[in-house]
Amino acid sequence: MQLPERIHLPFDLGSFQNIIDVRSPGEYDEDHIPGAINLPVLDDAQRKAIGILHASDAFEARRTGATLITENIHRHLTTALATQPKDFSPLIYCWRGNLRSNAMATIFRNIGWRARVLEGGYKAWRKWLMEDLKTSLEKKHPQFIVLEGLTGCGKTRLLHALKEQGAQILDLEGHANHKGSVLGGMKSCSQPSQKAFETLLWEHFRNYDLTRPIFTEAESNRIGKIHLPGALWKRLRDAQVVQISLPLAERAQFLLDDYPHFIEQPQRLKTLLDHLRRLRGHQLVDLWHQQIDQHEWTSFLESILTHHYDPAYRSAGSAESIYQKPAFFIEIPSINSQSLQKHAAALIAHYHS
Repeated sequence: MQLPERIHLPFDLGSFQNIIDVRSPGEYDEDHIPGAINLPVLDDAQRKAIGILHASDAFEARRTGATLITENIHRHLTTALATQPKDFSPLIYCWRGNLRSNAMATIFRNIGWRARVLEGGYKAWRKWLMEDLKTSLEKKHPQFIVLEGLTGCGKTRLLHALKEQGAQILDLEGHANHKGSVLGGMKSCSQPSQKAFETLLWEHFRNYDLTRPIFTEAESNRIGKIHLPGALWKRLRDAQVVQISLPLAERAQFLLDDYPHFIEQPQRLKTLLDHLRRLRGHQLVDLWHQQIDQHEWTSFLESILTHHYDPAYRSAGSAESIYQKPAFFIEIPSINSQSLQKHAAALIAHYHS
């Protein structure tokens, strides 16, 4: 029997209209090739059971695995793949490009479909992606413009206003699904895996025009549980910095608008604030609890900005900060849409002149 055709890295993702990840749903959810659909030949429970069986009886594990794989491929053929035409020609991959992907590709080729298998599977793809991302960051010299400023000054909204006006942006907090502070992960949402985050970064750099600047926010090298790749962290260290300022009252109102879950989950907010007792003292945290209980949200936000976030920002902006000193300053009187669009246009004009 002729073995399935092998595809080697690198290859053009756009040359495949259909990419099939045959790994288990858990493997797929952790990370996958962009655009791939998941048609597992073994689900998570089956994969685990076959692995346990293989440790004691390799032959029986292969026989049982073959039965399960055949049953699952049959199910996909009668459901997800039932309407595929004669010229269906997917790229198929598993973890290492061996048993699971070859099993599906062999059946597909017997049907008459031109199924191809990724040599080395996801493992090879992951290694290649990280090397390619590193090359983009270290050798292609992207020009980053970093927006920095006190918490609540509207950096993310300004970043999105820049995007609306055609600028290239890298929204690290958005991609990490975390706002980068003790309260940043309070909203009920999960962060992507580290691998999925890095794949998303790679997708962006694949599509950037590296002759144009890329605007982003000043971040630490960790956003929640996500770590920024070392090559990216190094590029941010050398980036030009724009400092954003906004009046305290406007910053408090911005946080109230941006973090509505404060009001929705006051007890959870108080629990998170308790983690700051050693740093900010019991008296101050007790005051914050009291303000929350009495629904004094503006007073609470102005206080936590003044006594926690601003000192933390100034400490990070000391001599130990990785970022350059600001090269451009923007004072935003109000964070309304008109003001943001005006300052976004000024930034674009400044860095494209």
